[in-house]
Amino acid sequence: MKVQAVIALKADFPPVLLKVSGLARSTFFYHQARLLAPDPRQALKEAIAQIFEANQGRYGHRRIHTQLIRHGWVVAKKTVLKLMRSLRLACQVRRKKRYISYRGEHGTTTPNVLDRQFQAGAPNLKWVTDVTEFSVGDRKLYLSPVMDLFDRQIISYTVGLSPNLELTNTSLRQALATLKDGQRPLVHSDQGFQYQHASWRRLLQNAGATQSMSRKGNCYDNAVMENFFGHLKEELFHRVRFVSIDALTSALREYVHWYNTERISTKLEGLSPVQYRAQTLAA
Repeated sequence: MKVQAVIALKADFPPVLLKVSGLARSTFFYHQARLLAPDPRQALKEAIAQIFEANQGRYGHRRIHTQLIRHGWVVAKKTVLKLMRSLRLACQVRRKKRYISYRGEHGTTTPNVLDRQFQAGAPNLKWVTDVTEFSVGDRKLYLSPVMDLFDRQIISYTVGLSPNLELTNTSLRQALATLKDGQRPLVHSDQGFQYQHASWRRLLQNAGATQSMSRKGNCYDNAVMENFFGHLKEELFHRVRFVSIDALTSALREYVHWYNTERISTKLEGLSPVQYRAQTLAA
């Protein structure tokens, strides 16, 4: 700090400043040369900022480090974190607020067959689903996605103004329509009234799928879907003030596409869900 102050004032108060500041001439000129020299990490800082901005500020230092390595940079994660702090690039802090669909038992519940085994060795073996709520002014919007645990890809989703049977059943129908002959997934949800309903159970039975439900009041039994909702709200909803339901609906569509095709995951070898599926099935 002393050196920077002396550099700023030396034109007006030449030799006196060194004496007042207590800096030796050699010390002053050494630090002046260091401060005025080109930043050796300028190109790296620009690359970090470019990745951060390209992903709308949704990447932390780990994902940015993965992208840098993929583009040929040789740099440590701690260095990326340090440079991001110096550039004041930081993701938003997640806010936790859950939509609770459980209204008591209004239908038939089933055991937790999934049992927190969130890994799948092939596509369409294990699916998870849930509903989340968004508030826009005095209105509500609901999202019902179906995720394949093989690559965490959102294979179908619906958006609506009510968390009703049509919302959830439509997303399930769309997901079931993607199955190939012989594929009969395990479909896991919470104990929401939509998933206890006879119409949901009938869709599963007709497709030969197996139903699984979290234990009552235990969000960890569906942790992967809860994690997706957390990222979605952290990376999209809590970063923008949406003025209308239509604007949010459009943003959700763009986010799901970005999540599936571009957003890298450390659990998927630094690839997006679509990239991971293509690479794994091609091997």
